[in-house]
Amino acid sequence: MSIPSFHSPRIWKNGRGKLKRRVIKSSAPLFKASRPKTYRVQVNSYRKRVSQRLWQLLWSKVFWKRVLLVGVVVVLFSSILVVYYSKDLPSPNKIIDRSVAQSTKIYDRTGEKLLYEVSGQQKRTLIELQDIPQEAIWATISVEDKKFYQHGGISLRGTIRSILVDIFTGSKAQGGSTLTQQFVKNAILTNEKKISRKIKEWVLAYRMEQKFSKDEILKMYFNEIPYGSNAYGIEAAANYYFGKSAKDLVLAESAILAALTQAPSYYSPYGSHKDALIDRQHFILDQMVSEKYINQEQAEQAKKVELQFANRLTNITAPHFVMMVKDYLASKYGDQMVEQGGLKVITTLDADAQKMAEEAITAQAEKNEKNFQATNAALVALDVNTGQVIALVGSRDYFNDDIAGQVNVAIQPRQPGSSFKPIVYLTGFTRGFTPDSILFDLNTVFKANPKDYAPKNYDLKEHGPVSIRQALAGSLNIPAVKMLYLAGVANVLDLADKFGYTTLGERSRFGLSLVLGGGEVKLIEHVNAYATLAREGIKKDYSFILAVTDATGKQLEKLEEDNGGRIAEVEPVRMLADIMQDNSARAYIFGENNYLTLPNRPVAAKTGTTNDYHDAWTIGFTPYQVAAGVWVGNSDNATMKRGADGSVIAAPIWQAFMKNYLASKEVTSFTKPTYTNSNKAMIGGFIEGGAKVKIDKFTGKLATENTPPDAIEERTYKQVHNILHFVDKSDPLGPEPTDPQSDPQYSGWEEPVRKWAQEHNVINELPPSEFDNLHRAEDRPSVSILSPSDGQEIIANQFTVNVTAEAQRGIKNIKLFLNAQEVGELSSQPYGLNINLPYSIGNGSYQLIAKAYDDLLNVGQSTITVSINREEYIKATWISPSAGTTLSGSEFPYTLQMGVDNPALLDQVDFYYREQSSGQTHWINFTKQVSNTLVSVVWSEKPNKGIYKVY
Repeated sequence: MSIPSFHSPRIWKNGRGKLKRRVIKSSAPLFKASRPKTYRVQVNSYRKRVSQRLWQLLWSKVFWKRVLLVGVVVVLFSSILVVYYSKDLPSPNKIIDRSVAQSTKIYDRTGEKLLYEVSGQQKRTLIELQDIPQEAIWATISVEDKKFYQHGGISLRGTIRSILVDIFTGSKAQGGSTLTQQFVKNAILTNEKKISRKIKEWVLAYRMEQKFSKDEILKMYFNEIPYGSNAYGIEAAANYYFGKSAKDLVLAESAILAALTQAPSYYSPYGSHKDALIDRQHFILDQMVSEKYINQEQAEQAKKVELQFANRLTNITAPHFVMMVKDYLASKYGDQMVEQGGLKVITTLDADAQKMAEEAITAQAEKNEKNFQATNAALVALDVNTGQVIALVGSRDYFNDDIAGQVNVAIQPRQPGSSFKPIVYLTGFTRGFTPDSILFDLNTVFKANPKDYAPKNYDLKEHGPVSIRQALAGSLNIPAVKMLYLAGVANVLDLADKFGYTTLGERSRFGLSLVLGGGEVKLIEHVNAYATLAREGIKKDYSFILAVTDATGKQLEKLEEDNGGRIAEVEPVRMLADIMQDNSARAYIFGENNYLTLPNRPVAAKTGTTNDYHDAWTIGFTPYQVAAGVWVGNSDNATMKRGADGSVIAAPIWQAFMKNYLASKEVTSFTKPTYTNSNKAMIGGFIEGGAKVKIDKFTGKLATENTPPDAIEERTYKQVHNILHFVDKSDPLGPEPTDPQSDPQYSGWEEPVRKWAQEHNVINELPPSEFDNLHRAEDRPSVSILSPSDGQEIIANQFTVNVTAEAQRGIKNIKLFLNAQEVGELSSQPYGLNINLPYSIGNGSYQLIAKAYDDLLNVGQSTITVSINREEYIKATWISPSAGTTLSGSEFPYTLQMGVDNPALLDQVDFYYREQSSGQTHWINFTKQVSNTLVSVVWSEKPNKGIYKVY
């Protein structure tokens, strides 16, 4: 079959705005590729059935009756709507009349201090269409209603798109209304989202198109449309924003006014989205080029025009905070409600805290600019318990255009530098690492795409093996990158999502530089994440509005109490906070006297500085009180001077605010973490690893079944490697990796560790591979106990033991034991010994053991059972401390207590402790003339950290 060509009419405009019609012809076939024959038969069969059914339906009288009935109903219903909604359509001379608007007032948290009043007194000056520059008309038509001169008042396509966006996204559709509809909505109707209001809008727009010419509608539109604040109509807007009449607007200014009408509050040049306004202006200029109203050269020249906005903001407190509130209100209730609705808004802002924040920035800002070319600063403070914003300074000076002062840096994405490290280390703590885990701080090349990555520390030094406590407190970069790799970039980003960061969604952008601030964050979200740490892992959304009421006193919204939700376990957060408040741990880098402390008050803090000194940060918190963060830099991202570190230019501002704000607040303390280190090298807090091997101490070879127990020693052959040698990053607390070299980072991490070991004379030892061949089974001595006899009762404190023994290599000595306690030794024949029973051996059944040794410690053993039943002996029991007790340094001096059943037998009691690691014994104290069953002495001198046996 042949495919007919199609003709597509298209309306377009020439450079002078005149309408022309062009017909574009195309004879391109709808289908090119041939299909298999069987498929074509199936399709043709289906089409034939459908065609027959359609013909039957079209020839059906019932069908046409139903069509006619539906048509009559639609026409009748439409006619009723038109009559009902257009019966009171005002004349062109009265259509701009409207009721008096009421101003919206924004207060601090007390509801008494007025921060800003959104003026409700309208300013409107009527103007003739010929007094409006053609560029202003073209700019508005290009972006708001390209088909203005073609439609009859309603854009069916735009209406359908608007409905679909409302249904499927719940957001406000843009571009769904014609200029006529926009005029009707603003001049006659309201912004309420009701079907009845939309029907009125369609009907009235259609009737207006029937009654008025396009130029009359344009005139009314440009005299009525709101441009923000209290400026209605283009003449008032031109005067408000540029201090001139509309007829004097240039192309760049005309495009700005056209950009404002879509969302006057959001795009306000006096708000936080001026950059978005300029972007929309450029978009409109490009649209004008596309529609052939102007050429490309005119558009580019207009984009380069330096716009001079009139300074209109007066009598405003906390301007960035106020504009953030105003943006929120406009997005929720609409610009018209904010500008005219008489809202009363109670915010979370603490006026005193806001003043402290502004004063802290002002006091440091000039120094930063003079010494480090840092022209701007921002500060956000949150009440930890509620998540409420108590202070927000978006820039050093809102009214200073030289520093882009109207840009609210508190809500702008900026690179956080090392201030993001706590999120990375917290992820590591949740996977089994502790503050004592060790990482090598050595210059390391990390394998990465598209090229390898070799970070450096701020001081350009290497610090060898460091604990995580030292690494984080000292803000060392190389260990931090290793921690990110071990914790897993995906795991860190998952945790960041839980903490509420909204700028890290495009995960493919992030690699190992993420830990050093490679991903942008917003200051307000960053501070809220630290507030979550201050709550020990409970996340709450930050808030800035307590209540909103309308002009009638009706409450539109009220902040409900946020109980939050746990996003991190308590112990890992406590580990992190314990490091961040440890000033002694950071002193080796920052010095003891730094700006990260507060007088007589524990506080956790972290600094951040980006590469090339674009951003400097300090963020910190006190437990369950306040979290505050400071950013310093340049709004245009210009580089500051070298040395513009967060601890130097941001920390003084942070400390000044925190000190003043907390001056009258209660001192709160952090809870110490309780954790047990792993027994694995590096992760457990020690650098040396390796297998423990049983060795024959005579030959140095591996012990066998013939090696005597006393000739066996367990040796650990020390192995110093990078952490990947001992830890599988997918399961840090699990078994050591069987093939650690298969990790892609292993070689890059291992080479600097090998060099470090050589420089520090640390030699990796390998265990022996040969087995003990000196000891033989036939060399074992034989021994027999002659007396006492097996089962004999011993009633005195002294008894005699006689033994016989022989061996191929001769007998060196014979040792006697009661259970495990050695009670005597025989070295020559005849083998007999009188044993005095010590008081530590009580009455009861015991094994009497004789062990005979030769010169190679080959041993033979004989065992009998004896019953000790003495008339006089002392029975002692430990009271304090009990077995397994952990003592902290603050508990010394400590009182040792022991109970005895017969104190009359005692002359003196000495107390000792023995080190488990070295076996060294230390005397503690003694007591004489015991007259009580409770024996006690004071342990005065605190021992070093370790495990001890007290006796």
